[in-house]
Amino acid sequence: MNLIESIKAKAKQNLMRIVLPEGDEERTLKAADIVINEGLAQIILIGNRKKILDDAASYGLKKIEKASIIDPLNHPKKEAYIQLMLEIRKNKGLKYDEAAKLIEDPLYLGTLMIKSGDADGEVSGARNATGDVLRPAFQYVKTLPGISVVSGAFIMIFKDSEFGNDGIMVFADCAVHPNPTDKELAEIAVATGKTTRDIAGFEPRIAMLSFSTKGSAKHEMVDKVVNATRIAKEMDPSLKIDGELQADAAIIEAIGKSKAPGSEIAGKANVLVFPTLESGNIAYKLVQRMAHAEAIGPVLQGMAAPINDLSRGCSVSDIVNLIAITSNQAAGIKKGAMGK
Repeated sequence: MNLIESIKAKAKQNLMRIVLPEGDEERTLKAADIVINEGLAQIILIGNRKKILDDAASYGLKKIEKASIIDPLNHPKKEAYIQLMLEIRKNKGLKYDEAAKLIEDPLYLGTLMIKSGDADGEVSGARNATGDVLRPAFQYVKTLPGISVVSGAFIMIFKDSEFGNDGIMVFADCAVHPNPTDKELAEIAVATGKTTRDIAGFEPRIAMLSFSTKGSAKHEMVDKVVNATRIAKEMDPSLKIDGELQADAAIIEAIGKSKAPGSEIAGKANVLVFPTLESGNIAYKLVQRMAHAEAIGPVLQGMAAPINDLSRGCSVSDIVNLIAITSNQAAGIKKGAMGK
């Protein structure tokens, strides 16, 4: 069973409620039909019911009637969501008329459904810009307890099973936060560990990367990684993490033993946390293109509930896969909350 098949199998076991604000977008509708047919999630579509059903019929889709369809202009919980918006944003001066208009925007409605417990996660972005998808998420769903920063992880699948966990690694942050502080970098590491467990399905061995290994260079950027490693250990003492490590020391066993003797991570890392966004983004793109690795993501992490952003050039299968991933994230967050 490959990783995507494993992710889908876990999604079938949990059957989370995933809201799709772009409910009348063609690729989204086709993906929703597949998800319902395969039993990967309970689907909530936001949009005009007649348009959605007419479009579905024109595309030859058979399962869309099994989705919940919410009209953003007229639904029973509209007033309750408006009141919740006013309560959350009262210190920001939000007025009733503004909230009443915002709640008719499917992106805001989707996040308020999640905040109210009426949905477990969201997938959007097939026709909306990233900023528009994330703005209501930051305002209303916000971040997990103890986490102040949202980041983006990529699951990297290598042709060579020598690396990571049988050829699978997780890279972060490759998508969101340009230059995290030491505390923010620690939060990214902890969040990436959770993503690794919830989606990749294995225990993380996290290398905090730098251009230095165990004091081989002195610089404030090295200090940041050293401090971040310490803070991450304090945040989650169970986490297997080490740093600062150079990339070769993190992934090549012989080099790890030479440069960082006694480290349980050096040479065995399956998660790489990069010190800045530029290094993470460059690294994943180089690995993807030059090593012909498959890059799944970005998976947004750190939110109190999973809200994932698609590329506007996404395919139907991309949407299906991200719905399954979002379902896994939602199940992981629920499991964590139950365990407290």
